[in-house]
Amino acid sequence: MSRLSFAYFPSFHVRTWVVGLASVIILSGCQGGSAPGGSPSETSSTTASPALSVAAQAASATPSAPAVYKPADAAGKSQNVPVPVMPELAKENSKAGLEAFIRYWYELGNYADETGDVSGLSSLSTPECKACTQFRNAAADSSKNGRWIVGGKVRTPRIDVAWNDGDTGQQAKVQVIQEAITYFNADGTEGRPADPATNDAFVVVANFESTWKVVDTGVIR
Repeated sequence: MSRLSFAYFPSFHVRTWVVGLASVIILSGCQGGSAPGGSPSETSSTTASPALSVAAQAASATPSAPAVYKPADAAGKSQNVPVPVMPELAKENSKAGLEAFIRYWYELGNYADETGDVSGLSSLSTPECKACTQFRNAAADSSKNGRWIVGGKVRTPRIDVAWNDGDTGQQAKVQVIQEAITYFNADGTEGRPADPATNDAFVVVANFESTWKVVDTGVIR
């Protein structure tokens, strides 16, 4: 996510392609005979055209290749960024489900940074989560007026969930490793000073009702 730093207080980015199959029916018939004055060459030319038509239809039914993802670089923004898909496990109200959800939530953060689309983060964060709001604002701002960032990808190699049976809210400590970030203006010049890579411990607090939602998060200091 676009770089922000928060202190924690106990109070607290595969596209599916659907290709229609063309059904080709070849209708052929026999002619009763050659018309007077006709020739074998004329009969041959009239029977060859359906085969050519079938070949043309088959070629048009060939599916196009999926668009290839291209990460951002100094020359321009990311292209064809795949939308993260929530795993089924992340929908469960369980320790393993919360861990899967947190990983997915950070993937949505990466997607937001690359595209400026923060709708996924918004739907899985409560309005009371101030840090979540700041994350979304930072991601959206980095894409305004043609701006973009290079780097900044987040990984979460370790998640330790402190699970309490019967509680609606649960929390976890998360190792968040983020690449260095370079900021670019719409004209290709570098914008604000670059941010170095980081390796921080975060706390993530989430509630489960019909789905998990992040209610608070921040760096553990």
